[in-house]
Amino acid sequence: MSGSQRQGPGPQISTSSIFQKLLETMFILYILIVCVSALTTQPEEQAVASTLCQFHGKHYKAEYRLEGEPVVLKCPLVQSQLEANASSHILLTWRKNNSAQLVPRKEPRMWVGDGALWLLPALREDSDTYICTVRNASHCGEMSTELRVFMNIKASLKLVSYVQVVTLSTSGMLVCPDLRDFLPHRTDAKVRWYKDSVLLDENNSKFVGVGKRLVISNASMEDMGYFTCVLTFSLRGREYNVSRNIELLVKKRREETIPVIISPLETVTASLGSKLTIPCKVFLGPDEDPPFAYVQWMANNSEVPNIYPGGRLMQGDVREYSENNESYIEVPLLFNPVTREDLHTDFTCKVNGKQSHQVLRTTVKEASPTFSWKIALAPLSLVILVLGGMWMHRWWKGRAEKHIL
Repeated sequence: MSGSQRQGPGPQISTSSIFQKLLETMFILYILIVCVSALTTQPEEQAVASTLCQFHGKHYKAEYRLEGEPVVLKCPLVQSQLEANASSHILLTWRKNNSAQLVPRKEPRMWVGDGALWLLPALREDSDTYICTVRNASHCGEMSTELRVFMNIKASLKLVSYVQVVTLSTSGMLVCPDLRDFLPHRTDAKVRWYKDSVLLDENNSKFVGVGKRLVISNASMEDMGYFTCVLTFSLRGREYNVSRNIELLVKKRREETIPVIISPLETVTASLGSKLTIPCKVFLGPDEDPPFAYVQWMANNSEVPNIYPGGRLMQGDVREYSENNESYIEVPLLFNPVTREDLHTDFTCKVNGKQSHQVLRTTVKEASPTFSWKIALAPLSLVILVLGGMWMHRWWKGRAEKHIL
């Protein structure tokens, strides 16, 4: 019996060891399966999760470009995501509208960098709506951008042009727009300028190119037309031309009407203790294009609210209105009530325009008390007239009776 007892524990230890090794093997296999599954997941499969992203709509600015030139589509969400999650890893992907396939796939002229989709160069078939997806561990957002690529012909000029304006008979300036992506570290870029497809001479005193800017001296109506700025830059061992078309409009200088104060009067009469309103009325000119005007009341060269914080004397609401196709602006000065202090205060209505300044002074004068005495004496005068009439009547009556006798 002692021998059998010594052999008993042997099989129990062997069974426990085998079971433990089996569990370890199953755990290792599980880890390997998870790792292999994660490594073999295709980007397209990951993109399916984009259905859980918050869509922020279409970007307000569409890109209209010419075929054969580089195009950079910026993802509007990238900058805000970088600011909000500066320490987080951000994954940026692009796809075309109504498609789960990511771009670029195997297209050598497309690549993603610096939060943008680069097309080097763009082709007409690239015209589409592109959706960028920005995700990190805690957030996912999407936004779309429209790209339209046109043939490089004269008929496309209007569609891809930027409108810029200069004033007649003045010196103006054109700016070659949207070049920042191609000039990240250069401020002295060499830009060629053309007018109606003709290269502008560097010695031309009328048009002087200074990098991304073209200075126009003494602009005339003949200067209107289409200008083209062309930048040549190198990337990945190749040179590309980036062109921007500008439609120049030359407008006549607008003669601005000078605001004119037409009231109040130089002196305003009021009784002490009464309420008083003095309007400052300013003529602005014709209705179609009235000039800017800022109207305010001053008291002894100080702003009214600063001197009368209690509100006894205050500036009323601004009122703008039209009379006979002419524009006016009116600001009242409100007294509640008039005090003797106001009789010794210099009140000024001041109006400031873009290129003008005008003031009009007024003073408050106490109303003459003579009017009150006249009212008080009116009944007495009536009594005197009545008594005088009665006396005259008796006198004529008495005289007539003596004459009869």
